[in-house]
Amino acid sequence: MEAIEELLQLSDSMRQASALLADEDIDDNSSSSNRRATTSLNVVALGNVGAGKSAVLNSLIGHPILPTGENGATRAPISVDLSRDSSVSSKSIVLQIDNKSQQVSASALRHSLQDRLSKGSSGRARDEIYLKLRTSTAPPLKLIDLPGLDQRFMDDSMISEYVEHNDAILLVIVPASQASEISSARALKLAKEYDAESTRTVGVISKIDLSATDSKALAAVQALLSNQGPPKTSDIPWIALIGQSVSIASAQSGAGSESSLETAWRAESESLKSILTGSPQSKLGRVALVDALAGQIRNRMKLRVPNLLSGLQGKSQLIQDELVRLGEQMVSSAEGTRALALELCREFEDKFLLHITGGEGSGWKVVASFEGNFPNRIKQLPLDRHFDINNVKRIVLEADGYQPYLISPEKGLRSLIKIVLEMAKEPSRLCVDEVHHVLVDIVSAAASATPGLGRYPPFKREVVAIASAALDNFKDEAKKMVVALVDMERAFVPPQHFIRLVQRRMERQRREEELKNRSSKKAVEAEQSMLNRASSPQTGVQQTGGSLKSMKDKSAQQDKDVPEEPTLQTAGPGGEITAGFLSKKSAKTNGWSRRWFVLNEKTGKLGYTRKQEERHFRGVITLEECNIEEISDEDEPPRKSSKDKKANGPEKGPSLVFKITSKVPYKTVLKAHSAVVLKAESVADKIEWLNKIRNVVQPSTGGQVKGESSVPIRHSLSDGSLDTMAARRPADPEEELRWMSQEVRGYIEAVLNSLAANVPKAVVLCQVEKAKEDMLNQLYSSISLNVP
Repeated sequence: MEAIEELLQLSDSMRQASALLADEDIDDNSSSSNRRATTSLNVVALGNVGAGKSAVLNSLIGHPILPTGENGATRAPISVDLSRDSSVSSKSIVLQIDNKSQQVSASALRHSLQDRLSKGSSGRARDEIYLKLRTSTAPPLKLIDLPGLDQRFMDDSMISEYVEHNDAILLVIVPASQASEISSARALKLAKEYDAESTRTVGVISKIDLSATDSKALAAVQALLSNQGPPKTSDIPWIALIGQSVSIASAQSGAGSESSLETAWRAESESLKSILTGSPQSKLGRVALVDALAGQIRNRMKLRVPNLLSGLQGKSQLIQDELVRLGEQMVSSAEGTRALALELCREFEDKFLLHITGGEGSGWKVVASFEGNFPNRIKQLPLDRHFDINNVKRIVLEADGYQPYLISPEKGLRSLIKIVLEMAKEPSRLCVDEVHHVLVDIVSAAASATPGLGRYPPFKREVVAIASAALDNFKDEAKKMVVALVDMERAFVPPQHFIRLVQRRMERQRREEELKNRSSKKAVEAEQSMLNRASSPQTGVQQTGGSLKSMKDKSAQQDKDVPEEPTLQTAGPGGEITAGFLSKKSAKTNGWSRRWFVLNEKTGKLGYTRKQEERHFRGVITLEECNIEEISDEDEPPRKSSKDKKANGPEKGPSLVFKITSKVPYKTVLKAHSAVVLKAESVADKIEWLNKIRNVVQPSTGGQVKGESSVPIRHSLSDGSLDTMAARRPADPEEELRWMSQEVRGYIEAVLNSLAANVPKAVVLCQVEKAKEDMLNQLYSSISLNVP
């Protein structure tokens, strides 16, 4: 026990030396802190469920405070930080919480731990349970009781958090009944993985009394104790224990005796001697375990001391050289101290500017936030939820109060714009916070990269504190700026957008009326044609003469005079959907491909598929943004004279080809194509396609299409009669509201795109640029005033 107390003093000295080498402050009060700063006195217990880990640690503590048995299985890491106090009775335990001390009993601690472990025991690991105790019986160690390694939630990350430290002692605990199969124990494999040379590993064979009649198990235990076990175990010091079943129980039976624990530990050693005859005394019992732990801790410290001494000597030489360089008078005078401080600030300024503007630092993370996280957060705003028709109806209803709107729900739409744009404030604030964290990291990195500041840790912390305070102020200003940008968009909505909204609604209504009038006019014309045919007289053959050729010519002439009927298909309540085959010219092969086209005059879209039965369009053209014109067939030969026409047969018919282009020269029409060339199946089909597409492209021009064909184009315009006007149905209010909300959504998306471009500018101005100028000016001013 005394050996470990001496090692504790050496460990504190080594910790102070490490802090000096790392340019850190040495906190004299660290010994009274809640967590031990060094890991050289940590003992981590490794073993499966039921191996007796908690019982072994209870034996080390001298009190049964850790739950044992099936109901007390460890389900979360328990860390017990022990300190020895000879003034405390051997029966007493003092629990330290913050700066307060409270005397508790072992049973109360054990029941409290058992309750905490049993609450919510769902098979997953929980946070560490930390206790700091003072006793007169325990060595000054930090004991860590890990859950059983064979539990499902014990993953590698949780284990490595405790065992990867080079100074932590690994306590491999295996029950005597499994000593013959020690090579397959996971605890041993982990110890070899993190400590291949076994310089910080101690093995414990527990529950010897439960295997006293198992000769095979006892033989395996004696082989391990004599270092004659499997090759993996030969370089590990092994200790045999009975555990708390003898040590703690015997200690509790000696009421009022200060030496009861020592008596119990001697009794445990004698029991082990009788079971393991011939085994060395130094490998049996709790006292042997404490000595083995002290030996491994001493070995680890011996490895570190030479490196620490070398580092301290180098540090001392650096300080001596710095004193020689600065001169004794310069450091001792106030002017010299101020000049030195300003020189260090200039070094820090150079490093900071290099980190923020060059490629060595983290300046690129500012741009990464602008181009990655911030735009993604803007795109992920729940616009669909806010523009759901039920939500829009609710907002419009609430905005208008007791008087509903008459023509356009302007108040409701403005309220909707304000609500949705309000959501843009949070991504803007997060963008400011991200840039702030980047700048703080750059300040820390620049301070660490400044050699002069490393020689004066207190001054280094002061520089970082002043710079960080300035950055906090810049962050607050940047947040006010970006919120003001959002509020600016919320406060004023340009009226041109609502004017354009009404204009587009009127155009759409006019287009729908033209579709309805055209369909009704077709029905009237078809009925009139049937009546004319029915009332025309039936004439017989009045000519008996004439040749067969003249009769064929007349028949052909009659067939030619009869206009061709279109073969297109129509659908929808007002016939607004038209479908049929068109040939599309390929831009690559210059050939024609027959495709099935579908025109929706209500939405103004023209889509096509490869086959008629396909359900998904391979391409869609927005006709409202396009022009249409007739062109001649490129495969048609040049025109000939009238003599040639008579010699070569009848004149070729009009072209079936027409072209769709964008109204804006640099925009595409379909995919990457700036023009789409189409060919109809017949003249009638072409005329029908042109009429329908014209009504979408040019709804208010009366139906003019550029071209060179002399074929007359049919017009379907409203006749303006009272009957037609009376047949119009009022527009669906919900459909109108849905259409207007989509228009407002388009405006909001444009505003969000504008914010995505302007918020980074505000952040750069308020944070990055001020950090390069104002922060450094504040640093110089503060140092000049505060340095004596």
